Amino acid sequence: MSDHIFTGSGVAIVTPMNSDGSVNYDEYGRLIDYQIENGIDSIIACGTTGESATMDAKEHCEVIEYTIKRANGRVPVIAGAGSNDTAFAAELSVEAEKLGADAILSVTPYYNKTNQSGLIRHYTYIADRINIPMILYNVPSRTGCNIKPETYAALSKHPNIRATKEANGDLSALVRTMALCGEDFDIYSGEDSQAFAITAMGGVGVISVFANIFPRESHELIQKALDGDFKGSFAMQKKYIALMDMLFSDVNPIPVKAAMNMLGWNCGPCRLPLGEMTEEGKAALEACLRDYGLLK
Repeated sequence: MSDHIFTGSGVAIVTPMNSDGSVNYDEYGRLIDYQIENGIDSIIACGTTGESATMDAKEHCEVIEYTIKRANGRVPVIAGAGSNDTAFAAELSVEAEKLGADAILSVTPYYNKTNQSGLIRHYTYIADRINIPMILYNVPSRTGCNIKPETYAALSKHPNIRATKEANGDLSALVRTMALCGEDFDIYSGEDSQAFAITAMGGVGVISVFANIFPRESHELIQKALDGDFKGSFAMQKKYIALMDMLFSDVNPIPVKAAMNMLGWNCGPCRLPLGEMTEEGKAALEACLRDYGLLK
């Protein structure tokens, strides 16, 4: 493994479901192969987009294990292993390492949340118990908990805490984080709409919902920025921004699974409590896909 867990675009992959709510492993395998064959740089399993919050521990580990075996070393596999229960997050992280994950993605505690000193203790507890890299995941719009730059600075000193998926939308805070943590702490954009900006600022990639539909284009957008072709990367960001925004027109992953079903994938429904898009929402999504030449 290089100094970076990965560079480029990592897909926050959806988990296809059968009509009874069970995981559709046949379709999931096809999707993993499609992503790798179309240039994705990493697969992030059991994240928000993968509906991990609706999985019990056994199923969660089964999906991680399947992803690792199907990828078969072709790209790094990062296992979502976060929880608002520190002990459970640590257990899940240890199990992900045993299964062969290249790294874990650990979301901030949600609902009970915590303060900044609690975040340091939470993440340190987990990182002390694994021997693979950890990517923090900061998404306060969903968790109600935000990692401050000074907290990042403290956490980045741990040898296993190597990166963050940043989705707080605050680029000024991100600049302060970069200044405090230095170049050894990697930043991944957690928002497709900021993928160019964060990479141009010094980030190393994106963990992407958009890549479920456009894996090659997501890779190319980031690679251009990494190569210094900022004009080309920004042109791609502008080209695809309407679709990126549309994929967040409802609670993720409701729109992306609906879009993939429209495109012929058998991704099935989201599990409750996530519901269906409205008819108006579906019509807007379909029109957007048509605008990009994905539907006739």
